[in-house]
Amino acid sequence: MDKFKTVLNIANKQSNLGFGLIALFTAGGEQMFSSVVFRCPCNELNFLYGLVFLLVPALALLLLGYILSKRAWKLLTGLCRRRAKLCRWRRLTGCGVVLFQITTTAMVAPSSWIAVALLNGNYFECLMTGTNVSAYNKHLCEDSNSQVQCQRELHTFPCGRASSIPQAVREDVLFTLRAQSQILGWTLIAFIMLSNLLLTCMARCTSPISYKQLQFWRAYAEEESTLMNSYAAKHAKELAERNLKSFFKKTPPENIITPSNRDWEKISCLYKFSTKDHYYSTLHRYVENCHETDSRMMRMTSVRSSETADNNPAVLNFVDDGRMTL
Repeated sequence: MDKFKTVLNIANKQSNLGFGLIALFTAGGEQMFSSVVFRCPCNELNFLYGLVFLLVPALALLLLGYILSKRAWKLLTGLCRRRAKLCRWRRLTGCGVVLFQITTTAMVAPSSWIAVALLNGNYFECLMTGTNVSAYNKHLCEDSNSQVQCQRELHTFPCGRASSIPQAVREDVLFTLRAQSQILGWTLIAFIMLSNLLLTCMARCTSPISYKQLQFWRAYAEEESTLMNSYAAKHAKELAERNLKSFFKKTPPENIITPSNRDWEKISCLYKFSTKDHYYSTLHRYVENCHETDSRMMRMTSVRSSETADNNPAVLNFVDDGRMTL
């Protein structure tokens, strides 16, 4: 178990490795799902059955990607209370950019499922033998001596049932469908790889910071995220112990300083990049812009710079996730 946690920790730090593991686990799950669960009905439900097995698991994986995204919950939490600010075009555009970045990350597992399923061909065979497109069915049965009978019994081909259509013709039809499925699968893989390369190149090309500073920024984001979890757990434990001690022993509670709701809100918002300020996270900005005013550690923000923050560049999308990327 410790070794497995170590692997997951490394995958979380290196997003490309994490994406590779997600794709690998998804491919393995699809293979097991296809061999154990999937059984083409070989009737009028072929199209719907194949379509459900091809797309519904991909949709479930996409939703799971949104659920597991830290940036998605940062964007969503408290959004209904900020509707007036959200209606501003600049903020709406910023939210759209963040949502697109979250979606591209969440699409890794669904696209892997669809690509592997198409390379396997079972779902596609069941799906296309149940289609009602006459022109396509006629094309599949063009080598058969009895095209009409072939089109009528097309939905039974995946099951290999006894039929008046020669076995050689049925195998040719299934080979054609499998070939079409694999062509689509490899095309999808090529499209995903090319899109990923282009988006990465665009993000790097438009990066407002240098390569070395970007490496440092990633290291900082990772360390801050790790230490934030550690400090939060330690502080929560101290506060809980104080409250329980005060409750059971009936003693006055010790003075423990806890950030206010306003403070938590300031460090929980999504990071906004500015060329004038040199902050590596929302926590960094908050700490630098606050100062001690009295013995009770009451804090107030300093005057902001006149330059407004820009939408977070694509190359800095790791800041809110607290993980490393190549």
